[in-house]
Amino acid sequence: MDGITGAFGWLTDPAHWQGPNGIPTRFVEHVELSVLAIVVALAIALPIGLYTGHTGRGGGFTLNVAGLGRAIPSYALLLVFFPILGFGLLTPLVALVLLSIPPILANTHVGLRGVDQETVDAARGMGMRESQVLTQVELPAALPLMIAGVRTAAVAAVATATLAALIAGGGFGRYIVDGFALQDQAMLVAGAILVALLAVLTERSLTLAERRMVSPGIRLTQGADQADLIDGAPVAESGPPPVAAR
Repeated sequence: MDGITGAFGWLTDPAHWQGPNGIPTRFVEHVELSVLAIVVALAIALPIGLYTGHTGRGGGFTLNVAGLGRAIPSYALLLVFFPILGFGLLTPLVALVLLSIPPILANTHVGLRGVDQETVDAARGMGMRESQVLTQVELPAALPLMIAGVRTAAVAAVATATLAALIAGGGFGRYIVDGFALQDQAMLVAGAILVALLAVLTERSLTLAERRMVSPGIRLTQGADQADLIDGAPVAESGPPPVAAR
């Protein structure tokens, strides 16, 4: 409780809201690094996921690579690339990009492969080109899952960007590292609170973006599909409802 009280006092101190080490400056540094990592990850993962999801080729390899990427700790990536790239923005950026690629890649592939095949075949039967099938049929249906992958990657990037401070980087992680080094509990807890708030803000912002980007009809369809499931199993058409295992 003392740490939280001290952190509140630290956050409300006007001195910590100005200068090169002020909260606004560290906020911009943290957001810039996170956004840049997501943009680069999208540029790499999205075309691959669209290709494998649309054609079905290389799907197993894609999912295996995505699973392997999720299994590697971000701190380990930082340690691997630091001797090669040294101090600066590039080392944490590479680590964050490699962290962000797996969820975007996996969700894009799975989202496209999950589109109803009869709908896709009907679109082809109507004379649509493959590019039209992808952009007008598959992408709108797969968009919710794709955005979920981006949301997962973005929240993870925001949380992991704190590691940049370990190699003299900026962002809110600077408060955590400096607070630990100086034994300043208030600064350390305040830094953790700021990172958590930014992660929540990122998640909520992308959730609102999903609501605006996804067609209402697709949202209704997904809601109906979810309503037909109880603990992952279809609801029985007659008889008493299944009892969940305790």
